[in-house]
Amino acid sequence: MSLTSISPIDGRYHKQVQQLEEFYSEYALIKYRVIVEVEYLFFLSEKKFLKLSASAKKHLRALIENFSTEQAKAIKEIEKITNHDVKAVEYFLKSELDKTDAKEAKEWIHFGLTSQDINNTAIPMLWKGSVEQELIPAYANLQSVLKEQARQWREVSMLAKTHGQPASPTKLGKEFMVFVERLENQIQLFSYIPFAAKFGGATGNFNAHHVAYPKVDWIKFANEFVDEILGLQRMQYTTQIEHYDNLAAHFDGIKRLNTILLDLCRDIWTYISMDYFKQKTKAGEVGSSAMPHKVNPIDFENAEGNLGIANALLEHLSAKLPISRLQRDLTDSTVLRNIGVPIAHTIIAIRSIEKGLGKLVLNEAKLKQDLEDNWAVVAEAIQTILRREKYPNPYEALKALTRGKASITKQTIHEFIKGLKISADLKNELRKITPHNYTGIVAKF
Repeated sequence: MSLTSISPIDGRYHKQVQQLEEFYSEYALIKYRVIVEVEYLFFLSEKKFLKLSASAKKHLRALIENFSTEQAKAIKEIEKITNHDVKAVEYFLKSELDKTDAKEAKEWIHFGLTSQDINNTAIPMLWKGSVEQELIPAYANLQSVLKEQARQWREVSMLAKTHGQPASPTKLGKEFMVFVERLENQIQLFSYIPFAAKFGGATGNFNAHHVAYPKVDWIKFANEFVDEILGLQRMQYTTQIEHYDNLAAHFDGIKRLNTILLDLCRDIWTYISMDYFKQKTKAGEVGSSAMPHKVNPIDFENAEGNLGIANALLEHLSAKLPISRLQRDLTDSTVLRNIGVPIAHTIIAIRSIEKGLGKLVLNEAKLKQDLEDNWAVVAEAIQTILRREKYPNPYEALKALTRGKASITKQTIHEFIKGLKISADLKNELRKITPHNYTGIVAKF
Protein backbone atom coordinates (compact mmCIF):
# COMPACT_ATOMS: atom_id res chain seq x y z
CA MET A 1 0.00 0.00 0.00
CA SER A 2 1.29 3.43 -0.93
CA LEU A 3 0.76 6.12 1.68
CA THR A 4 0.90 8.73 -1.08
CA SER A 5 -1.88 7.25 -3.24
CA ILE A 6 -4.60 9.73 -4.09
CA SER A 7 -7.28 7.08 -4.55
CA PRO A 8 -8.02 4.58 -1.76
CA ILE A 9 -8.32 1.96 -4.50
CA ASP A 10 -4.56 2.21 -4.98
CA GLY A 11 -3.90 2.85 -1.31
CA ARG A 12 -5.97 1.64 1.63
CA TYR A 13 -8.03 -0.90 -0.36
CA HIS A 14 -5.38 -1.97 -2.86
CA LYS A 15 -5.02 -5.55 -1.60
CA GLN A 16 -8.74 -6.13 -2.04
CA VAL A 17 -8.83 -5.10 -5.70
CA GLN A 18 -5.32 -5.53 -7.06
CA GLN A 19 -6.55 -8.36 -9.31
CA LEU A 20 -8.44 -5.73 -11.30
CA GLU A 21 -5.11 -4.32 -12.50
CA GLU A 22 -5.18 -7.09 -15.12
CA PHE A 23 -8.17 -5.37 -16.71
CA TYR A 24 -8.24 -1.68 -15.85
CA SER A 25 -4.66 -0.45 -15.49
CA GLU A 26 -2.74 1.42 -18.18
CA TYR A 27 -0.74 -1.78 -18.63
CA ALA A 28 -3.95 -3.76 -19.20
CA LEU A 29 -5.29 -1.35 -21.81
CA ILE A 30 -1.99 -1.48 -23.70
CA LYS A 31 -1.97 -5.29 -23.49
CA TYR A 32 -5.47 -5.60 -24.93
CA ARG A 33 -4.61 -3.15 -27.72
CA VAL A 34 -1.63 -5.33 -28.60
CA ILE A 35 -3.86 -8.41 -28.58
CA VAL A 36 -6.33 -6.83 -31.01
CA GLU A 37 -3.61 -5.61 -33.38
CA VAL A 38 -1.89 -9.01 -33.43
CA GLU A 39 -5.13 -10.96 -33.86
CA TYR A 40 -6.08 -8.62 -36.71
CA LEU A 41 -2.74 -9.29 -38.41
CA PHE A 42 -3.25 -13.04 -37.97
CA PHE A 43 -6.74 -12.76 -39.46
CA LEU A 44 -5.47 -10.82 -42.47
CA SER A 45 -2.92 -13.57 -42.95
CA GLU A 46 -5.59 -16.26 -42.64
CA LYS A 47 -7.60 -14.47 -45.34
CA LYS A 48 -4.52 -14.44 -47.62
CA PHE A 49 -3.83 -10.69 -47.62
CA LEU A 50 -0.28 -11.40 -46.48
CA LYS A 51 2.00 -14.24 -45.53
CA LEU A 52 3.29 -14.84 -42.05
CA SER A 53 5.79 -17.59 -41.42
CA ALA A 54 5.26 -20.07 -38.65
CA SER A 55 8.17 -18.55 -36.73
CA ALA A 56 6.74 -15.02 -37.05
CA LYS A 57 3.35 -16.24 -35.81
CA LYS A 58 5.01 -18.03 -32.91
CA HIS A 59 6.89 -14.87 -31.97
CA LEU A 60 3.75 -12.73 -32.01
CA ARG A 61 1.65 -15.35 -30.22
CA ALA A 62 4.22 -15.55 -27.45
CA LEU A 63 4.20 -11.76 -27.29
CA ILE A 64 0.48 -11.51 -26.51
CA GLU A 65 0.43 -14.54 -24.25
CA ASN A 66 3.36 -13.33 -22.16
CA PHE A 67 2.93 -9.58 -22.46
CA SER A 68 4.74 -7.86 -19.61
CA THR A 69 4.82 -4.51 -17.87
CA GLU A 70 8.30 -4.00 -19.35
CA GLN A 71 6.88 -4.23 -22.85
CA ALA A 72 4.09 -1.86 -21.85
CA LYS A 73 6.75 0.58 -20.63
CA ALA A 74 8.51 0.30 -24.00
CA ILE A 75 5.27 1.30 -25.71
CA LYS A 76 4.88 4.24 -23.34
CA GLU A 77 8.38 5.39 -24.33
CA ILE A 78 7.34 5.35 -27.97
CA GLU A 79 4.20 7.31 -27.03
CA LYS A 80 6.42 10.10 -25.69
CA ILE A 81 7.52 10.64 -29.30
CA THR A 82 4.23 9.93 -31.13
CA ASN A 83 2.01 11.61 -28.55
CA HIS A 84 -0.54 8.99 -29.63
CA ASP A 85 -1.14 5.85 -27.61
CA VAL A 86 -2.50 3.56 -30.34
CA LYS A 87 0.13 4.62 -32.89
CA ALA A 88 2.75 3.75 -30.29
CA VAL A 89 1.38 0.19 -30.20
CA GLU A 90 1.60 0.00 -33.98
CA TYR A 91 5.25 1.11 -34.00
CA PHE A 92 6.08 -1.31 -31.20
CA LEU A 93 4.64 -4.23 -33.16
CA LYS A 94 6.52 -3.18 -36.28
CA SER A 95 9.73 -3.30 -34.25
CA GLU A 96 8.75 -6.79 -33.07
CA LEU A 97 8.25 -7.93 -36.66
CA ASP A 98 11.75 -6.66 -37.40
CA LYS A 99 12.95 -9.44 -35.10
CA THR A 100 11.36 -12.08 -37.38
CA ASP A 101 11.58 -13.13 -41.01
CA ALA A 102 8.33 -11.28 -41.77
CA LYS A 103 9.56 -7.69 -41.96
CA GLU A 104 7.59 -7.15 -45.17
CA ALA A 105 4.36 -7.65 -43.19
CA LYS A 106 4.92 -4.50 -41.12
CA GLU A 107 2.57 -2.25 -43.13
CA TRP A 108 -0.27 -4.71 -42.61
CA ILE A 109 -0.29 -3.86 -38.94
CA HIS A 110 -3.24 -1.51 -38.35
CA PHE A 111 -4.17 -1.77 -42.06
CA GLY A 112 -7.16 0.46 -42.88
CA LEU A 113 -7.97 1.04 -39.23
CA THR A 114 -8.52 4.04 -37.02
CA SER A 115 -7.62 4.17 -33.33
CA GLN A 116 -11.18 3.48 -32.24
CA ASP A 117 -11.20 0.17 -34.11
CA ILE A 118 -8.58 -0.83 -31.56
CA ASN A 119 -9.98 0.98 -28.51
CA ASN A 120 -13.57 -0.07 -29.14
CA THR A 121 -12.53 -3.71 -29.30
CA ALA A 122 -9.80 -3.71 -26.65
CA ILE A 123 -11.97 -2.01 -24.03
CA PRO A 124 -14.98 -4.34 -24.57
CA MET A 125 -12.57 -7.29 -24.31
CA LEU A 126 -11.08 -6.17 -21.01
CA TRP A 127 -14.55 -5.22 -19.80
CA LYS A 128 -15.90 -8.66 -20.68
CA GLY A 129 -12.96 -10.35 -19.00
CA SER A 130 -13.39 -8.42 -15.77
CA VAL A 131 -17.16 -8.90 -15.70
CA GLU A 132 -16.98 -12.64 -16.34
CA GLN A 133 -13.94 -13.39 -14.17
CA GLU A 134 -14.36 -10.95 -11.28
CA LEU A 135 -17.62 -9.01 -11.02
CA ILE A 136 -20.32 -11.59 -11.72
CA PRO A 137 -18.55 -14.28 -9.64
CA ALA A 138 -18.37 -11.76 -6.77
CA TYR A 139 -22.12 -11.09 -6.92
CA ALA A 140 -22.86 -14.82 -7.33
CA ASN A 141 -20.69 -15.76 -4.36
CA LEU A 142 -22.42 -13.19 -2.17
CA GLN A 143 -25.76 -14.53 -3.34
CA SER A 144 -24.68 -18.04 -2.28
CA VAL A 145 -23.64 -16.78 1.16
CA LEU A 146 -27.03 -15.11 1.60
CA LYS A 147 -28.85 -18.25 0.48
CA GLU A 148 -26.92 -20.38 2.96
CA GLN A 149 -27.82 -18.00 5.78
CA ALA A 150 -31.43 -17.96 4.62
CA ARG A 151 -31.52 -21.75 4.93
CA GLN A 152 -29.88 -21.60 8.33
CA TRP A 153 -32.57 -19.20 9.60
CA ARG A 154 -35.47 -20.63 7.60
CA GLU A 155 -37.59 -21.46 10.65
CA VAL A 156 -36.76 -18.41 12.76
CA SER A 157 -39.93 -16.35 13.28
CA MET A 158 -39.51 -12.59 13.28
CA LEU A 159 -41.73 -9.57 13.73
CA ALA A 160 -42.03 -7.75 10.41
CA LYS A 161 -41.98 -3.98 10.18
CA THR A 162 -43.87 -2.00 7.54
CA HIS A 163 -43.54 1.79 7.78
CA GLY A 164 -41.38 1.01 10.80
CA GLN A 165 -44.41 -0.36 12.66
CA PRO A 166 -45.11 -3.94 13.82
CA ALA A 167 -46.70 -5.97 11.00
CA SER A 168 -47.65 -9.56 10.19
CA PRO A 169 -44.78 -11.81 11.34
CA THR A 170 -42.38 -13.36 8.88
CA LYS A 171 -39.43 -15.75 8.81
CA LEU A 172 -35.91 -14.40 8.96
CA GLY A 173 -34.74 -16.84 6.30
CA LYS A 174 -37.41 -15.69 3.90
CA GLU A 175 -36.35 -12.06 4.35
CA PHE A 176 -32.84 -13.05 3.28
CA MET A 177 -34.29 -14.95 0.30
CA VAL A 178 -35.84 -11.68 -0.88
CA PHE A 179 -32.32 -10.43 -1.59
CA VAL A 180 -31.20 -13.76 -3.03
CA GLU A 181 -34.03 -13.65 -5.58
CA ARG A 182 -33.46 -9.99 -6.44
CA LEU A 183 -29.77 -10.59 -7.08
CA GLU A 184 -30.49 -13.71 -9.14
CA ASN A 185 -32.99 -11.89 -11.34
CA GLN A 186 -30.70 -8.93 -12.00
CA ILE A 187 -27.64 -11.12 -12.68
CA GLN A 188 -29.70 -13.03 -15.24
CA LEU A 189 -30.94 -9.81 -16.83
CA PHE A 190 -27.38 -8.49 -16.93
CA SER A 191 -26.20 -11.65 -18.72
CA TYR A 192 -28.49 -10.93 -21.69
CA ILE A 193 -26.64 -7.71 -22.60
CA PRO A 194 -24.09 -8.26 -25.40
CA PHE A 195 -20.51 -7.03 -25.22
CA ALA A 196 -20.60 -4.69 -28.19
CA ALA A 197 -17.71 -3.49 -30.36
CA LYS A 198 -17.03 -1.08 -33.21
CA PHE A 199 -14.80 -2.13 -36.09
CA GLY A 200 -15.22 -0.34 -39.41
CA GLY A 201 -12.55 2.22 -40.21
CA ALA A 202 -12.34 5.96 -39.72
CA THR A 203 -16.08 6.72 -39.70
CA GLY A 204 -17.53 3.22 -39.70
CA ASN A 205 -17.81 2.67 -43.48
CA PHE A 206 -14.58 0.75 -44.29
CA ASN A 207 -13.54 3.62 -46.58
CA ALA A 208 -9.85 2.72 -46.64
CA HIS A 209 -10.47 -1.02 -46.79
CA HIS A 210 -12.96 -0.70 -49.63
CA VAL A 211 -10.88 1.64 -51.76
CA ALA A 212 -7.90 -0.71 -51.48
CA TYR A 213 -9.86 -3.93 -52.11
CA PRO A 214 -13.30 -3.06 -53.52
CA LYS A 215 -14.22 -6.70 -54.24
CA VAL A 216 -13.74 -7.88 -50.67
CA ASP A 217 -16.81 -8.22 -48.44
CA TRP A 218 -15.34 -6.21 -45.57
CA ILE A 219 -18.55 -6.32 -43.56
CA LYS A 220 -18.46 -10.12 -43.53
CA PHE A 221 -14.73 -9.98 -42.76
CA ALA A 222 -15.22 -7.64 -39.80
CA ASN A 223 -18.21 -9.54 -38.41
CA GLU A 224 -16.24 -12.77 -38.46
CA PHE A 225 -13.17 -11.16 -36.89
CA VAL A 226 -15.00 -9.40 -34.08
CA ASP A 227 -17.55 -12.11 -33.33
CA GLU A 228 -15.47 -15.27 -33.73
CA ILE A 229 -11.92 -14.16 -33.01
CA LEU A 230 -12.46 -11.47 -30.37
CA GLY A 231 -15.66 -12.90 -28.87
CA LEU A 232 -17.62 -9.66 -29.11
CA GLN A 233 -20.69 -8.51 -31.02
CA ARG A 234 -19.94 -6.06 -33.81
CA MET A 235 -22.34 -3.16 -34.24
CA GLN A 236 -23.25 -2.82 -37.93
CA TYR A 237 -23.84 0.93 -38.19
CA THR A 238 -21.44 3.15 -36.30
CA THR A 239 -19.68 6.48 -36.43
CA GLN A 240 -15.99 6.56 -35.55
CA ILE A 241 -16.90 5.12 -32.16
CA GLU A 242 -19.13 2.43 -30.72
CA HIS A 243 -22.54 3.62 -29.52
CA TYR A 244 -21.85 2.54 -25.92
CA ASP A 245 -25.56 1.82 -25.50
CA ASN A 246 -24.91 -1.76 -24.38
CA LEU A 247 -22.06 -0.63 -22.17
CA ALA A 248 -24.43 1.91 -20.61
CA ALA A 249 -26.94 -0.91 -20.09
CA HIS A 250 -24.22 -2.86 -18.28
CA PHE A 251 -23.53 0.13 -16.04
CA ASP A 252 -27.23 0.52 -15.29
CA GLY A 253 -27.47 -3.21 -14.52
CA ILE A 254 -24.57 -3.00 -12.08
CA LYS A 255 -26.17 0.05 -10.52
CA ARG A 256 -29.39 -1.93 -9.93
CA LEU A 257 -27.42 -4.79 -8.39
CA ASN A 258 -25.62 -2.33 -6.15
CA THR A 259 -28.90 -0.71 -5.15
CA ILE A 260 -30.13 -4.12 -4.00
CA LEU A 261 -26.98 -4.44 -1.90
CA LEU A 262 -27.55 -0.96 -0.46
CA ASP A 263 -31.01 -2.07 0.59
CA LEU A 264 -29.53 -5.21 2.16
CA CYS A 265 -26.90 -3.21 4.08
CA ARG A 266 -29.48 -0.86 5.54
CA ASP A 267 -31.79 -3.70 6.58
CA ILE A 268 -29.04 -5.64 8.32
CA TRP A 269 -27.72 -2.44 9.92
CA THR A 270 -31.23 -1.89 11.29
CA TYR A 271 -31.55 -5.48 12.53
CA ILE A 272 -28.26 -5.04 14.37
CA SER A 273 -29.50 -1.79 15.94
CA MET A 274 -32.68 -3.66 17.01
CA ASP A 275 -30.43 -6.28 18.69
CA TYR A 276 -31.71 -9.05 16.40
CA PHE A 277 -28.05 -9.73 15.61
CA LYS A 278 -24.97 -9.54 17.75
CA GLN A 279 -21.56 -9.30 16.09
CA LYS A 280 -18.52 -11.46 16.67
CA THR A 281 -15.59 -9.54 18.09
CA LYS A 282 -11.92 -9.90 17.26
CA ALA A 283 -9.16 -9.66 19.84
CA GLY A 284 -7.47 -6.27 19.76
CA GLU A 285 -10.16 -4.51 17.71
CA VAL A 286 -11.63 -1.23 18.91
CA GLY A 287 -15.23 -0.27 18.17
CA SER A 288 -15.04 3.33 19.31
CA SER A 289 -12.22 5.63 20.29
CA ALA A 290 -14.28 6.83 23.28
CA MET A 291 -16.88 4.14 24.10
CA PRO A 292 -15.22 0.78 24.75
CA HIS A 293 -18.50 -1.18 24.83
CA LYS A 294 -19.38 -0.55 21.19
CA VAL A 295 -19.31 -3.09 18.35
CA ASN A 296 -20.23 -0.98 15.36
CA PRO A 297 -21.69 -2.41 12.11
CA ILE A 298 -18.76 -0.93 10.21
CA ASP A 299 -18.67 -3.53 7.43
CA PHE A 300 -22.17 -2.68 6.26
CA GLU A 301 -21.48 1.03 6.61
CA ASN A 302 -18.26 0.67 4.61
CA ALA A 303 -20.15 -1.25 1.93
CA GLU A 304 -22.89 1.37 1.79
CA GLY A 305 -20.34 4.14 1.26
CA ASN A 306 -18.50 2.27 -1.48
CA LEU A 307 -21.72 1.31 -3.23
CA GLY A 308 -22.77 4.96 -3.21
CA ILE A 309 -19.50 6.03 -4.85
CA ALA A 310 -19.77 3.23 -7.41
CA ASN A 311 -23.35 4.11 -8.34
CA ALA A 312 -22.58 7.80 -8.68
CA LEU A 313 -19.81 7.01 -11.16
CA LEU A 314 -21.93 4.41 -12.98
CA GLU A 315 -24.68 7.01 -13.33
CA HIS A 316 -22.26 9.42 -15.04
CA LEU A 317 -20.78 6.71 -17.26
CA SER A 318 -24.15 5.46 -18.48
CA ALA A 319 -25.46 9.00 -19.06
CA LYS A 320 -22.36 10.39 -20.77
CA LEU A 321 -20.93 7.68 -23.00
CA PRO A 322 -23.88 7.24 -25.43
CA ILE A 323 -23.68 10.96 -26.29
CA SER A 324 -21.11 12.22 -28.81
CA ARG A 325 -21.05 15.16 -31.20
CA LEU A 326 -21.65 14.10 -34.81
CA GLN A 327 -19.29 11.31 -35.86
CA ARG A 328 -17.10 11.62 -32.76
CA ASP A 329 -15.62 13.85 -30.09
CA LEU A 330 -12.95 12.94 -27.56
CA THR A 331 -15.00 13.07 -24.36
CA ASP A 332 -15.45 9.30 -24.33
CA SER A 333 -11.71 8.67 -24.18
CA THR A 334 -10.93 9.97 -20.70
CA VAL A 335 -14.27 8.71 -19.35
CA LEU A 336 -13.60 5.14 -20.55
CA ARG A 337 -10.33 5.11 -18.65
CA ASN A 338 -12.36 5.27 -15.42
CA ILE A 339 -14.70 2.30 -15.92
CA GLY A 340 -12.64 0.22 -13.50
CA VAL A 341 -13.14 2.67 -10.64
CA PRO A 342 -16.81 1.86 -9.87
CA ILE A 343 -16.07 -1.84 -10.33
CA ALA A 344 -13.30 -1.61 -7.73
CA HIS A 345 -15.61 0.17 -5.27
CA THR A 346 -18.27 -2.48 -5.95
CA ILE A 347 -15.85 -5.34 -5.25
CA ILE A 348 -14.71 -3.61 -2.04
CA ALA A 349 -18.36 -3.28 -0.99
CA ILE A 350 -19.13 -6.94 -1.71
CA ARG A 351 -16.12 -8.04 0.32
CA SER A 352 -17.24 -5.82 3.20
CA ILE A 353 -20.76 -7.29 3.13
CA GLU A 354 -19.37 -10.82 3.17
CA LYS A 355 -17.15 -9.91 6.11
CA GLY A 356 -20.10 -8.38 7.94
CA LEU A 357 -22.32 -11.37 7.29
CA GLY A 358 -19.63 -13.62 8.72
CA LYS A 359 -19.75 -11.69 11.99
CA LEU A 360 -23.50 -11.99 12.54
CA VAL A 361 -24.69 -13.96 15.56
CA LEU A 362 -28.45 -14.43 15.78
CA ASN A 363 -30.02 -13.16 19.02
CA GLU A 364 -33.08 -15.40 18.84
CA ALA A 365 -34.22 -14.43 22.34
CA LYS A 366 -34.69 -10.83 21.21
CA LEU A 367 -36.71 -11.89 18.16
CA LYS A 368 -38.96 -14.02 20.36
CA GLN A 369 -39.41 -11.23 22.88
CA ASP A 370 -40.42 -8.74 20.17
CA LEU A 371 -43.03 -11.19 18.92
CA GLU A 372 -44.35 -11.76 22.43
CA ASP A 373 -44.57 -8.00 23.00
CA ASN A 374 -46.70 -7.49 19.87
CA TRP A 375 -49.80 -9.63 20.09
CA ALA A 376 -51.70 -6.98 18.15
CA VAL A 377 -50.28 -8.43 14.93
CA VAL A 378 -52.60 -11.44 15.17
CA ALA A 379 -55.60 -9.11 14.74
CA GLU A 380 -55.30 -9.56 10.97
CA ALA A 381 -55.56 -13.32 11.35
CA ILE A 382 -58.58 -13.16 13.68
CA GLN A 383 -60.57 -10.70 11.59
CA THR A 384 -59.84 -12.71 8.41
CA ILE A 385 -61.16 -15.93 9.93
CA LEU A 386 -64.19 -14.09 11.25
CA ARG A 387 -64.84 -12.78 7.74
CA ARG A 388 -64.68 -16.37 6.53
CA GLU A 389 -67.37 -17.22 9.09
CA LYS A 390 -69.49 -14.20 8.03
CA TYR A 391 -69.16 -12.59 11.45
CA PRO A 392 -70.51 -9.01 11.30
CA ASN A 393 -67.92 -6.16 10.99
CA PRO A 394 -64.85 -8.11 12.18
CA TYR A 395 -62.32 -5.57 10.89
CA GLU A 396 -63.99 -2.75 12.78
CA ALA A 397 -64.14 -4.83 15.95
CA LEU A 398 -60.41 -5.65 15.84
CA LYS A 399 -59.55 -2.07 14.90
CA ALA A 400 -61.38 -0.79 17.98
CA LEU A 401 -59.53 -3.31 20.11
CA THR A 402 -55.98 -2.79 18.84
CA ARG A 403 -55.34 0.36 16.82
CA GLY A 404 -53.11 2.82 18.62
CA LYS A 405 -53.35 0.95 21.91
CA ALA A 406 -50.25 1.00 24.09
CA SER A 407 -50.27 -2.62 25.18
CA ILE A 408 -52.03 -5.55 23.54
CA THR A 409 -51.09 -8.80 25.24
CA LYS A 410 -51.98 -12.43 24.84
CA GLN A 411 -54.53 -11.96 27.61
CA THR A 412 -56.09 -8.99 25.78
CA ILE A 413 -56.55 -11.05 22.61
CA HIS A 414 -57.87 -14.10 24.42
CA GLU A 415 -60.35 -12.02 26.42
CA PHE A 416 -61.59 -10.59 23.13
CA ILE A 417 -61.97 -14.09 21.65
CA LYS A 418 -63.78 -15.24 24.78
CA GLY A 419 -66.38 -12.50 24.33
CA LEU A 420 -67.16 -13.33 20.70
CA LYS A 421 -70.50 -14.94 19.94
CA ILE A 422 -69.05 -17.86 18.02
CA SER A 423 -68.73 -21.60 18.52
CA ALA A 424 -66.26 -23.15 20.98
CA ASP A 425 -64.43 -24.87 18.13
CA LEU A 426 -63.94 -21.54 16.35
CA LYS A 427 -62.69 -19.93 19.57
CA ASN A 428 -60.17 -22.76 19.95
CA GLU A 429 -59.02 -22.18 16.37
CA LEU A 430 -58.46 -18.50 17.09
CA ARG A 431 -56.63 -19.14 20.38
CA LYS A 432 -54.05 -21.27 18.55
CA ILE A 433 -52.88 -18.25 16.57
CA THR A 434 -49.82 -16.56 18.09
CA PRO A 435 -47.29 -13.99 16.84
CA HIS A 436 -44.77 -16.85 16.72
CA ASN A 437 -46.74 -19.12 14.37
CA TYR A 438 -48.66 -16.56 12.33
CA THR A 439 -45.94 -16.49 9.65
CA GLY A 440 -47.74 -17.66 6.52
CA ILE A 441 -46.05 -19.77 3.86
CA VAL A 442 -43.31 -19.15 1.31
CA ALA A 443 -41.83 -21.05 -1.62
CA LYS A 444 -39.34 -23.75 -0.66
CA PHE A 445 -35.67 -22.85 -0.57
